[in-house]
Amino acid sequence: MSTTADRPEPAADRGPAEGGPAVTKTGASARDTGDAHAAYGGAAVTGHRGPPPDRGGVPSSVEVSHTGQAIAIGPGATAVSGSLTVLQRGPQEPAGWPHLVRPIPPLAESFQYRAEADRLRTAVHGGGTAVLSQVLTGMGGVGKTQLAADYAHTAWRDGTVDVLVWVSAATRSAVVNAYAQAGVELCRADPHDPERAAVSFLAWLEPKAGKEPCRWLVVLDDVADPADVRGLWPPAGRLGRTLVTTRRRDAALTGAGRRLIEVGLFTPAEATAYLAEALAVHGHAEPDDQLAALAALAADLGHLPLALSQAAAYLADAGMTVPAYRALLKDRATDLADTAPEVLPDDQAHTTAAALTLSLSLDRADTLRPAGLARPLLQLAAFLDPNGIPHTTLTGTPALAHLTRNRTPTGEGDPTPAPATEAEAVAALRALHRLRLVDHVPDTPRQAVRVHRLTQRAVRDALTPDQRHTLARTAADALIVAWPAVERDTDLAETLRANTTALSGCSEDALYQPDAHGVLHRTGHSLGGSGQVGAARDHFQLLADKTRRLLGPDHPEVLTIRHNLAHWRGQLGDAPGAATALAELLPDRRRILGPDHLHTFLTRHSLAYWRGLAGDAAGAVTAFVELLPDLLRVLGPDREYQDAGSVSHSVVTLSGGGRCCRCDGCQRACADGVFGDIPAGRRGCGR
Repeated sequence: MSTTADRPEPAADRGPAEGGPAVTKTGASARDTGDAHAAYGGAAVTGHRGPPPDRGGVPSSVEVSHTGQAIAIGPGATAVSGSLTVLQRGPQEPAGWPHLVRPIPPLAESFQYRAEADRLRTAVHGGGTAVLSQVLTGMGGVGKTQLAADYAHTAWRDGTVDVLVWVSAATRSAVVNAYAQAGVELCRADPHDPERAAVSFLAWLEPKAGKEPCRWLVVLDDVADPADVRGLWPPAGRLGRTLVTTRRRDAALTGAGRRLIEVGLFTPAEATAYLAEALAVHGHAEPDDQLAALAALAADLGHLPLALSQAAAYLADAGMTVPAYRALLKDRATDLADTAPEVLPDDQAHTTAAALTLSLSLDRADTLRPAGLARPLLQLAAFLDPNGIPHTTLTGTPALAHLTRNRTPTGEGDPTPAPATEAEAVAALRALHRLRLVDHVPDTPRQAVRVHRLTQRAVRDALTPDQRHTLARTAADALIVAWPAVERDTDLAETLRANTTALSGCSEDALYQPDAHGVLHRTGHSLGGSGQVGAARDHFQLLADKTRRLLGPDHPEVLTIRHNLAHWRGQLGDAPGAATALAELLPDRRRILGPDHLHTFLTRHSLAYWRGLAGDAAGAVTAFVELLPDLLRVLGPDREYQDAGSVSHSVVTLSGGGRCCRCDGCQRACADGVFGDIPAGRRGCGR
């Protein structure tokens, strides 16, 4: 940056001022002083420095000319051409009390009073003779700053503090500068030495014998890293209070003299009430069922205060209805950032998307041990169920392979990433947990990881289409590997199905390209196996419709799904419908796969079975008699096709719903329901 200073004109000789004494002008001149260059953070001045503009009431003038050009090179460099006057400010007299150092942020227009406010007041005033430091912690956008501002405004208005210092504490230098300002204003600290001035302020906060006691409140808002306030915590004292807001939950923030207060989301009732009040302020009316519509919108936004605030502003600015806004949110082509108003309400600095992606926090998480794994792990979690992801899904083989491929470069050491380990995946989850990007609770392994749905949305919005496709398929692989072959844990099975549903809802067509992923088959059979037969039938009906549209009617995947659909129709009690569907499927399988393909035999077997259950016993017997010689011819007399005593199990097993325990490594193919891909020579599946 190069700056050219104003060159003062020589003062005109106007003679003595009317009615005043004559004055004597002083002056200086500088000519042809050459060029000055600043490089790599230095400072260069060319021209004349001084004298000050007013010395004891005697005006002065400076004439400069031909002083050359000052050039600044490098970050932070400064260059001045012309006349430079530097005024040194000495220590100032201490300000009187009450005194406010830096303004308190205003409260939101429709500030919602919350239970956390009462908890904060109880905590601050309930610490005995020495009031503890309070640390408000929570994810981005939950309203920590608003709660702190409400407390500070109340304390200032009620006169319960003599000195209040509000510090925007995102960096250590910001904390030092705010403390330095307080030191200059309150205790005659040197304004030219911020570090020493900050130390002076902290020392001033200590109570001293014989001095008038001061009731003070220091608010450190948005501490990004506990290391930034190391050595800068205000002292504990009988009359002093410290309030910290942060999204971090490191152990360094707690301990002796500090109390952690968790700030969560709005409750459903609070969220609905907030939206109603915020929209009413702007004269935005909804139909008669307004509360139901607002409650639904609040749920879509995960009851996150920041998102609710910006949604209300968007609705008011755009004149949009709540249903239309909900449709905009659900549109996958719409980025979360596009659902924010053009002008943010309540002096907010970031959109919901920016506050939740928290690029700075994610960058910081990637620097925590193990370096470079936090970002790719959060990207994978962004495709799964926000209400709970099984621990094994994010620490299994597909997840570790993803972490290895996508480890964020740290710029150090070997450029070839080392294979990620399960221990490193767990450590990366803890890093994300510390920065409030996820909630990681290892004691509940079925739902060990939770991520706010808007955080997930913001993370996905930052990905390219290819990245989204790859991550969706990887997440599906991770679910398949985490899925037990035999579902003895019904709660885990339900969680895995919920994760598949969430993945399907945000992955567009990734689970269908280049083929229908096995997790889609597995989910349907899991539903049926858990007794939800109608849901299984409906699942395969939707799957059949979508795969037929995306892959074409003759794709082998479509044929497999049609077979499974027929099976669950029969299990639901519609044996004739199952037989009819299989009779329609059989010629397609013969035409596309060939008469001797295993899937063709499977359809013939199932057709005979359901014909028998539908009342056509003679037809069933005939079909089985016709099938047997073909099986012997193709598979041989010693090939184990299936337990003849459990025909219904054979349908489920051979269509991808059962456990493949004797097929020499083809469990994945069985789970996917793609038996045509089993290499020749491997044995068939059996119970």
